[in-house]
Amino acid sequence: MVSLYHLLYSFLLPLFILVVAIFSKWLFSPSKTLKNLPPSPGKLPIIGNLHQLGSSPHRSLQALSKKHGPLMLLHFGRVPVVVASSADASREIMKTHDLIFANRAKSSVPSILSYNARDIAFADYGEYWRQIKSIAVLQLLSQKRVQSFRRMREEETDLLVERIIEIGCSSSPVVNMSELLISLTNGVICRSALGRKHGGENFKELFVHFVELLGVFSVGDYIPWLSWVDRLNGYDVRAVKVAAEFDAFLEGVIEEHVERKKRTSGDCSNDDEKDFVDILLDIQNQKDASFVLDRDTVKALILDVFTGGTDTTYSTLEWELSELLRNPHAMKKLQEEVREVAKGKPKITEDDLDQMLYLKAVVKETFRMHTPLPLLVPRESTKDVKVMGYDIAAGTQVLINAWAVGRDPCSWDEPEQFRPERFLDSPIDYKGFHFELTPFGAGRRKCPGIQFAMNVNELVLASLVHRFDFELPDAQKWEDLDMSETTGITIHKKLPLLVVATPYV
Repeated sequence: MVSLYHLLYSFLLPLFILVVAIFSKWLFSPSKTLKNLPPSPGKLPIIGNLHQLGSSPHRSLQALSKKHGPLMLLHFGRVPVVVASSADASREIMKTHDLIFANRAKSSVPSILSYNARDIAFADYGEYWRQIKSIAVLQLLSQKRVQSFRRMREEETDLLVERIIEIGCSSSPVVNMSELLISLTNGVICRSALGRKHGGENFKELFVHFVELLGVFSVGDYIPWLSWVDRLNGYDVRAVKVAAEFDAFLEGVIEEHVERKKRTSGDCSNDDEKDFVDILLDIQNQKDASFVLDRDTVKALILDVFTGGTDTTYSTLEWELSELLRNPHAMKKLQEEVREVAKGKPKITEDDLDQMLYLKAVVKETFRMHTPLPLLVPRESTKDVKVMGYDIAAGTQVLINAWAVGRDPCSWDEPEQFRPERFLDSPIDYKGFHFELTPFGAGRRKCPGIQFAMNVNELVLASLVHRFDFELPDAQKWEDLDMSETTGITIHKKLPLLVVATPYV
C-alpha cells in the first residue's frame, strides 16, 4: 500500500506541477497579455464566424465592420481572417506592409483550376511569381502591345453596334445587352489572347462553369476534417472536370499555333500582329532565356489573361449601362459629351476617348459602387506585423473589402448615390495609388491588365451611348430596373439587362 501511494505521489505531483506551470504560462505569458488583436464578433465552436458570411459575403462583412471597425478579426474554422473595410486599412495592407501581405491565401478549387496555382493571380509570392509577372507586364500587357490590338477592339465594337441595330429592326426588338456584352468581351479577348474567336455554346458553358467555381467557398480550406462536405457538394470533382476540359481546349489552341509556325517557317506574323500564345511560345523557345516557361505555365498565363479580361470587363459594362438607365440625368450628360466630341462622325475611335472626362467619371463611379471583385483576391501575412496598431500574426488570411471601401461614408459623400460628378474635380483614380478606389487591387499584387481592360471598357461604352438612345422594355420606369446581384468571385447582375435601343440620328 505504501509503495502504491509513493508511486502515485511521485507520478501525480510532477504531473500536477507541469499542468499548473503550463496553465500559468498560457494565462500570464507577456505575449498573450500584450497582444492587441483587432476587434472581433463572437464566434461559434468549430466553424468560428463562417455562419456570418451569408449569401453575399461583401455585404455581410460590411455590416459587421460597421459594428466592429474598419479592421476586424474573424475566424473561418481554424483560420484567422482579417478584414479591411476602409481606405486607411487598405493602404496599410497594400502599401505600408505590402511585402508582408504579398502572399496568396491557399484555396483548393482555384488551385485545381490554375495548374496548381501557376498563374499570376494565385501563385505564391516569390521568384517564380516575379518572373511570370514580368512576362505579363513587359511582353503581354505593355502599352505597345495593348495598342497593337486596337483594330480588334474597334472591329468587335462595330460588330456589337451592327448586332443591336439588327435586333432593333426585327419583330422582337428587345436587346439582351448582357448576352451581347459577353460575346463582345469574349471576342476581343479570344482574338487578342488566342488568335481567333472561340464562341461555340460548349465553350461559353465551359467558361461559365469555370468562373462559377472560382467563387466557390470550400469548407475544407478552413475546417480540414469537414473536407467531405466539399466532396458531397461535388466541388472538387467539378473543378477537376472543368480544369481537364479547359486544359484540352488550351492544348488545342497551342498545337494550332505550333502547326501554323511550322507551315510558315516560324514567320507567321510580324510582332504587332502576334497574339498572346505566339508571344509565350516565342519566349518558351528562346535558348538563352534565364527563366524557362514550361507548358503548364504557358497555359496558366493564357487562362489568367482570358478569364480575368472577359468576366470583369463584361461585368463592369453591364453595371455601367444599368446605372445610366437608372439615372437618366447621367445618361443624358454622357450622351451630350460623347456626341459633342464625335461632332457628327459615324463612330467613336480610341483617339476620341481622352476628351471624354464625364465618361471616365462614369467608369470610376461604377467601379466605386460595383467593384467587379468585391473582396479582391485573398492575401496572407508571412510575418507578424502591426496594422493600425493591432497585432496580426503570420499566416493570417486577409480580405480587402473593396466594395465596402467604395461605399464608406468616411471617404464618400452620399455613398449610395450614383453621382459621376464627384470625380470631375477629384484626383482619385483606379490604378492602385488611391486606396479609396482599388477595383484592380494595389501594390505588388495589383492586376497588370488595367490598360487592356479600360481600352475595351471606354470604347464600348462611348460607342453605345453615341449610337443609341436606350429605354427599358414594356414601358418600365427606370426605378423598376432590378439591380440584385449574383454571388461568386465576380459580381454580376442577377437578371440580364434587357433594353430597347433606338439608333440616334
